[in-house]
Amino acid sequence: MLDLAFIRDHTDEVRRAVREKGDKADIDAILALDAERRKALTDFERLKAEQNARSKRIGDAQRAAAGADQATRLKVTESLAEERHALQRLADDLKTLRAKSDDIQAKLQAALAWVPNVPAADVPSGRTAADNPVVRTWGEPRRRDFKPKAHWDLAAALDIIDFERAAKLSGSHFALFKGDGARLERALINFMLDLHAREHGYREIFSPPLIVQRPCMFTTGQLPKLEEDMYKSDARDDLFLIPTAEVPVTNLHRDELLDRAALPVKYCCYTPCFRREAGSYGRDTRALMRVHQFDKVELVKFVRPQDSYAELEALLANAETVLQRLGLPYRVLKLCTGELSFAAAKCYDIECWAPGIERWMEVSSCSNFEAFQARRGNIRFRDENGKMEHVHTLNGSGVALARTVLCLIETFQTDDGAIEIPPVLRPYLGGQERIEKPR
Repeated sequence: MLDLAFIRDHTDEVRRAVREKGDKADIDAILALDAERRKALTDFERLKAEQNARSKRIGDAQRAAAGADQATRLKVTESLAEERHALQRLADDLKTLRAKSDDIQAKLQAALAWVPNVPAADVPSGRTAADNPVVRTWGEPRRRDFKPKAHWDLAAALDIIDFERAAKLSGSHFALFKGDGARLERALINFMLDLHAREHGYREIFSPPLIVQRPCMFTTGQLPKLEEDMYKSDARDDLFLIPTAEVPVTNLHRDELLDRAALPVKYCCYTPCFRREAGSYGRDTRALMRVHQFDKVELVKFVRPQDSYAELEALLANAETVLQRLGLPYRVLKLCTGELSFAAAKCYDIECWAPGIERWMEVSSCSNFEAFQARRGNIRFRDENGKMEHVHTLNGSGVALARTVLCLIETFQTDDGAIEIPPVLRPYLGGQERIEKPR
């Protein structure tokens, strides 16, 4: 959430962010509510001061008459009757004004919840994925003397992913890994967790709740905008299946004051992720290209504001290391303003090349949210001068399955229909070097 003072002081910048991100927040209405709220507060303070002054006059008069005779005390009491009536009217006016102020504040907070984060200064302006510049590439697609198969044909031939039975259980856009496919998925998860925890310095979180309360989803920015894309319970519980481990892990420190000396705080976490993908359609939805449930290892950081962009580059490098160790060619893109998420100030996407479907597939997004999530979740620290300040939060896929599996099996397929296992994964598979058709 943006600070209201920032919106007042940078109105044109915020309007531009709303426009370029394709959101519909009404900044003029917010500023009008803010002006109305501030006027109500001013009126409240003025009436409160008048109430205090009248109360003091009544008290002073009563104390002055305390030692007088009964007739004098009665006369003073009668003379204060109008003051007391005025005092009661002030109390009623203050009560009405407080109710009005609370109502304005509620409307203002509801409106602010729809204002997106402002893109960082170096984020390119653009509307679609075609406007995302390529920052760098790594690796070259393998040369082969045969036409690579799509992952759905490989999966069927090797009996490692079952789409039909998954659909029988839950409908389209689900996958069921089995045999060597299940072992490959598990090996990838363990490899990534070990890499990030042992070499990159992240503290592992295991088995966080996969169902969270509404405030958790609000903190990370999924609500209110993306509620229709989330799997949720009925009104009795008002709970949500997590779309990413970012949600529970970021909320670990909601309403907490972090120790400045402990920053950056870095977590890695594996979870299944659940997304309706309600607006998804077209050619990028077959098999593992877009699924409603998938596995992901997430990286989350809480950092000092002055360090956050250096930490973003380090986070991106950590995610890239996964793909380099696996030997998967990839490219890094900087997202343009129209492709940024609601909460992000800056984001890089990593896309791997899938030779069977001849397409770049996103396997990681690495984002800096600056103070946007921390302000929503009240996550703070004291700076060197003891001043209270919001941390900056970052997260990134380190990396996401099932698209990494998609790219891996298409990249490492052989002319005899098998799949070579990248050397870095073989220790997790008991030394197994290939996935072949079961006999």
